[in-house]
Amino acid sequence: MGKSLWKPLRTIERDRLAQARLAAHYAAQWLARAARAYVEPKADDSHTNLSWDRALGGLTTHPLADGSRLALRIANLTLLLRGPDGSELSLKDRSDADIRAWLGPHFSAKSLDPLALDKPLPYDMPASAIASGGRYLLNDLDVALGELSGWYDNASRALEDVRQQLVARRLRAPPVRCWPHHFDLDTLVYFSTRSSDNTRTMGVGFSPGDAYYDEPYFYVSIYPAPLVTTLPPLPVGHWHSHDFTAAIATAGSILDESDRGAAVGSFLGSATDIISALNMQAAE
Repeated sequence: MGKSLWKPLRTIERDRLAQARLAAHYAAQWLARAARAYVEPKADDSHTNLSWDRALGGLTTHPLADGSRLALRIANLTLLLRGPDGSELSLKDRSDADIRAWLGPHFSAKSLDPLALDKPLPYDMPASAIASGGRYLLNDLDVALGELSGWYDNASRALEDVRQQLVARRLRAPPVRCWPHHFDLDTLVYFSTRSSDNTRTMGVGFSPGDAYYDEPYFYVSIYPAPLVTTLPPLPVGHWHSHDFTAAIATAGSILDESDRGAAVGSFLGSATDIISALNMQAAE
């Protein structure tokens, strides 16, 4: 991705960015809840994944049962009901109970059962006061939320660029989506093999940060995992082997580059070339 399409980003306090990430992660669960309640379910849970809307600067669900969508603008943490009777709610200083009280009547008006929003999530979330009734305290997070939004926007462009390259090579690379559990953008590539028991995949994605890296990072993962010591060096980033095996380029390493878009493109291109070659060789 060229420099002209890469939104300028600057280093900010990791603590603020982590707070912004956690608040946005919790806010995104309302999109996941709505999708789980009002989108036709799929066995792989893909009905709950989200698209990045560049014009909005945020995430949006698949169409709900009435054709509307629920969206989240990241830069100011605002929920939006998108459709003929659109409405929006700033999450600043609100609790999840406040959000539920706002959504309920809107979905009732669409003849959608609001009680379906109350089903528990099928996964654990990172610890936060929000989970026990705390409010979305955003007073000091304006800059951090803007940076977070910029990272997602840059990532959506970079990942779509590399996905198109993979598709051109006739690899099965589905559209880039955000998975609300880990809050990452990802396309998971499956490699054709002679045996159904020999599943080989490559995940190409972006995380806003997690328990492994307390900062945004791009990744290209490989399954099954080879020995990291057998993998060639990367032009940007490093190989990660704790709990999962992947090429990793952290925000810190990217921000050190003069042309950050080009650096990310080089990282994703090199890592996908290496891992694709390994998986295709092993599949033969």
